[in-house]
Amino acid sequence: MDIGRKLKQLRIRNDLTLEELASRSELTKGFLSQVERNLTSPSVSTLEDILEALGTDLASFFKESREDKIVFHADDFFVDEQDEFTIHWIIPNAQKNEMEPMILTLKPNGCSQIIDPHIGEEFAYVLQGKVELVNNDEAHALKKGETFYISGRNTHYIKNVGKHDAVVLWVSTPPMF
Repeated sequence: MDIGRKLKQLRIRNDLTLEELASRSELTKGFLSQVERNLTSPSVSTLEDILEALGTDLASFFKESREDKIVFHADDFFVDEQDEFTIHWIIPNAQKNEMEPMILTLKPNGCSQIIDPHIGEEFAYVLQGKVELVNNDEAHALKKGETFYISGRNTHYIKNVGKHDAVVLWVSTPPMF
């Protein structure tokens, strides 16, 4: 762990100058500067004083925070193949997130699953082909490059109305598939 860098980030996050932190921790500005640049190491007692001035403690400071993965590659995706459609779950374990994006490929005349009313919203972008959004028994035609954005309060699904596969980027919130 880069203690100096982490202390500097914490100081900046608290909107403090080196001089202000020095005053609060009763240490010198020069010493704190050396600690932040890893030119010297504080004793445990001194580190506790610095952390107290920054509004935290040793346990919180040294607790390793697991960074969530933010970039996903094709080999991370999960594929669910059904008779009429294939879903590529492009964000693994999206159920823990606010939204759930997927790539839906519909075979000719294929339909997505029927989505029952729910609290949330859905967005889709047609990447390829022609589809029909059926929302509360009302049909809306969409083709490549077009989108829909709907509330989840009505029963809905999409159907491929073209002669070739249709591909749709579909994002729902909250995750529900």
